Amino acid sequence: MDKLKYEYILVRFGELSTKGKNKNDFIKRLAVNMQRALKDYPDLRFERTRDHIYIHLNGTDPDEIAPILQKVFGLRSFAKTIKAENNEEAILEASRQLMKGKEGTFKVITRRANKNFPIHSDEMNRKVASAILHEYGPGLKVDVHEPDYPVIVEIRNDATYLMAETVLGLGGYPVGAGGKALLMLSGGIDSPIAGYLTMKRGVEIECIHYASMPYTSQEALNKVKELARIISRYQGRIKLHIVPFTQTQLEIYRNCDEQYAITIMRRMMYRIAQQISEKNGCLAIVNGESIGQVASQTLESMSVINKVVDIPVIRPVVTYDKLEIIDLAQKIGTYETSILPYEDCCTIFTPKNPVTRPHINKVINQEERFDWQPLIEKAVEDTETMMIYPTTSFETEEVREDIL
Repeated sequence: MDKLKYEYILVRFGELSTKGKNKNDFIKRLAVNMQRALKDYPDLRFERTRDHIYIHLNGTDPDEIAPILQKVFGLRSFAKTIKAENNEEAILEASRQLMKGKEGTFKVITRRANKNFPIHSDEMNRKVASAILHEYGPGLKVDVHEPDYPVIVEIRNDATYLMAETVLGLGGYPVGAGGKALLMLSGGIDSPIAGYLTMKRGVEIECIHYASMPYTSQEALNKVKELARIISRYQGRIKLHIVPFTQTQLEIYRNCDEQYAITIMRRMMYRIAQQISEKNGCLAIVNGESIGQVASQTLESMSVINKVVDIPVIRPVVTYDKLEIIDLAQKIGTYETSILPYEDCCTIFTPKNPVTRPHINKVINQEERFDWQPLIEKAVEDTETMMIYPTTSFETEEVREDIL
């Protein structure tokens, strides 16, 4: 049996329908993001309307590009579509083509946007259902409550579009519509999820990672690069800033009480992150902190740590429990990489009894014991930046270092 040749993919928007006067800007951004995601398919053509985006396939296999579209934020759903002329005979023939080879139950849903079309929606539902049943019964039956195939017939001004298999997208907003933020990317489970959720709200992310060579290994760094590669699939590419943090950490542990080391280390990380943010046009810092998980993630600790920056700090998973975070990590494909046994700078230097309720005056007193400002400036100056793509390989170190 010949495979049905679909002509289009019809894309429906998610929350974009609520954006009012800004809606057109969001649709443009979504179209650009889809084009970037599908850049390896040059035959595709994109057509924007107020309510949909049509992807003209021009012979491209829709099943091949569907998994890519499922990783583009801003899509509520999409469906393989065939096009028919605006007359009854053409629509019925298209509906028969659409359901050829399928078995199960179906329901016809006609949407008559073209009010000049002479057949009303209910009558069109009956006509299409009858044509399908006459051609393919008893393999197909009508079920108006939970059909296997909702057969959607959209009668528009230019033509009629028919589809029967709708695929849910990720929803949210198109990445880039909400500005840019800097994600503090460790090698753990939480921070990649924080990045994913930030992108879902339309915010493009760059990543910053603090490396403490030789106390942390090259394998640990490659693990972070791989996490960046996995989440880059949701925005096409990700800029990763690798900060040499060893000397700063050593000075903290030489000069400060051990119980305050984590608090002061985090404050230094925030100071560096703000400077990297300002250099790269990032408007906020993002991290994977969740209340109560570790000593630096109590409200008291967060308050003391936050005081060193004056840009917003976004914590998308702050109220999630660990099982919720793990479920999402498994869903997006970061979990297996996150649990690889390579320690990062936070776990290597963890004290036995870190303070959980630090007092700001005591923290400032600790920091006054050493000259940390040159350390911060040196770490920022020596930061290595690379661009990571979904196709980047770290076994061969094929990382493009075209710093933008």
